[in-house]
This record gives sequence, structure tokens and C-alpha cells, in this order.
Amino acid sequence: MNQDNRPPLKRLDILFLSFFGVGYLPFAPGTWGTLATLPLLYGIGRFHPPFFLFIPFITIVTIISCFIAEVIQKEFNLHDPQWIVIDEVLGMSTAWLFIREHNLLHLFILFILFRFFDIAKIWPASYFDKKVQHGYGTIIDDIISGIYAGSLYLVIAQFILK
Repeated sequence: MNQDNRPPLKRLDILFLSFFGVGYLPFAPGTWGTLATLPLLYGIGRFHPPFFLFIPFITIVTIISCFIAEVIQKEFNLHDPQWIVIDEVLGMSTAWLFIREHNLLHLFILFILFRFFDIAKIWPASYFDKKVQHGYGTIIDDIISGIYAGSLYLVIAQFILK
């Protein structure tokens, strides 16, 4: 392991948690992880799929991520290291479930809102971030932040972006 508590990217579990190495980018890996999600969400959104189709997928990937994060954090004696950005990917994807218009403006607004809530860690996100030592805590705070971001986005979309 190197000086930044980052294991080598030679393992699939590390590649997965770091979203294919995006979490290893210098400065603000959470922001990079969220940004890396945007092209995928934009591309999917161009097909205007029903949002409910993604709920099982996000749920399954969340469960898998919690398990893998727990194993890796125990193996390397870490707690919520910055290079794990799959939580940002899942949180932004959760916020995306609320999107009304699949265009760059709405995606950008969701991005800003998600980053705000992810950084602010408004309760109960703060509880999971600080108090839950399991891999579950590493991932779930971002899901909560995604729900907050998506909810505020709906208010903005309804009253400002008409």
C-alpha cells in the first residue's frame, strides 16, 4: 500500500470501489467520482428509460458495494478512505432517479446539489458517515445525500425550471 492508503489497482475489488481508478485522481476524489458518473447517466437518460427500472440495479450494486467496502476496509485497516468513490457513483445515480428532464442543465443542477449534500452530510447521512464503522456506513451516507439532492432538485424543477 502506498503513502495515501491506496492499495494497488491490480485487484478487481479495488478497481470496482475506486470506479476504475477514478478515486485515485489527485484532489477531491469524490468530485471526480461524481463527475465520472455523469456521462453514463447522460447517455442512459437520452433513451428516457423509466426510473423504476434502475431501483433494483442500484439496490443490488449498493449491497455489493457495502460488502466489498467492508472486506477491503478490514483487510487494509481503513475507514471510509477517499479513494473509494463507488459511493459517489451510487449517490449521484440515486439523485438521478429524480430527474425530470434528461438534459445537461438538469444533470448539472443534480451534480451541484449532490456534491453539496455529500459534503454537508446532513443527518442522517452524518450518522452513517461517522458512527457506522461497517462498509454500510461508507456507502449509505451517499445514498441519503442522493435522496436529499433529488428531493431538492424536484422542488427547483417544479418552481424555478418550469
